[in-house]
Amino acid sequence: MNSFRVLSAVEQVVEHLRQELIRGAWSGMMPGGDRLAKELGIGRNTVEAALRRLEKEGLLVGRGSRRQRRIDLPGGLTRTSLRVGILNFEVSDARQDYMVEIKHRLMEAGHVPYFSTKSLSDLGMDVKRVARFVAKNEADVWVVVAASREVLEWFAARPEPAIALFGRMRKLVIAGAGLDMPTACAAATRELIGLGHRRIVLVSPRMHRLPEPGATDRACLDEMEAHGIQTGPYNLPTWDENIQGFQNLLESLFRTTPPTALVVDGVPLFAALQQFLGRRGIRAPEDVSLVSTDFDPGFAWCQPSIAHIRWDTRLVVRRIVRWVDHVAKGRRDLGQTFIPAEFVAGGSVGPVKKEGAISK
Repeated sequence: MNSFRVLSAVEQVVEHLRQELIRGAWSGMMPGGDRLAKELGIGRNTVEAALRRLEKEGLLVGRGSRRQRRIDLPGGLTRTSLRVGILNFEVSDARQDYMVEIKHRLMEAGHVPYFSTKSLSDLGMDVKRVARFVAKNEADVWVVVAASREVLEWFAARPEPAIALFGRMRKLVIAGAGLDMPTACAAATRELIGLGHRRIVLVSPRMHRLPEPGATDRACLDEMEAHGIQTGPYNLPTWDENIQGFQNLLESLFRTTPPTALVVDGVPLFAALQQFLGRRGIRAPEDVSLVSTDFDPGFAWCQPSIAHIRWDTRLVVRRIVRWVDHVAKGRRDLGQTFIPAEFVAGGSVGPVKKEGAISK
């Protein structure tokens, strides 16, 4: 019978890092000990000991104190460098922390990522305009952020690989990294109903509403109906997706039977809503409860705190980087990963106002 040996913590880390190096998780320079310790959730001394062993194995080359080690893999293990085009929903998405991290991680892996000069919003989410734009931009693979069903169908039909980051990807043959938003938003709806809210309005972009409500909006509507609330266009209104269209929507909502709660899709719309309410002296949560389906660092400065949907951005980053790695190695990867999301109750949500309509 072979003897059984329990690996020490250092040996476990060596084994993990060795496998990651061989599969091409990094190229060029090895991430530093501080970053690896944080990512792995272990002590820096353990990571440094593992890195020194990998130096002895010849997979890493030390470059002096406090400097990153150079990766030196055997000849047959080098990977292909890909040009990665990132087509955001809004140009401003490029400033999101996790989008910056995706770009940096891809660069560390030896690829050439770039944010496209136009966004899906700039292109009107129009398939023909997207097709012309993609044809003019050189990329081996595309990361498509928060796209409509029609746009993702077009990318799925192309021979060049693409991955959907968020957007209406379900049941399409395309790689994807999304969020389990239906579960989280259903929880938010239950919270509102439990506080007495019956006039709940979902403010969603066209691509989430048409040709039929997407999974997230459908989950909210189903939750309302399960609690005896008859749903219709009032709960998921149609509006023209421009500045005036959004203002017109809000004016109409608060004209006669104002909602007691609003669930707003995305930080930009949420910020515009807050400005609208502020100009009219409508307070949250005293007059209306507010939920954002996304999180923004600025929420930490808000008082009362903002109820929102939270998720682990690191899991999205890992999925995108892993997908590009698979494509670089010639592997066909069409898997869709849906990352858990959770509803975080904040001070912008409270019991329904007992008196009638909001006073202007």
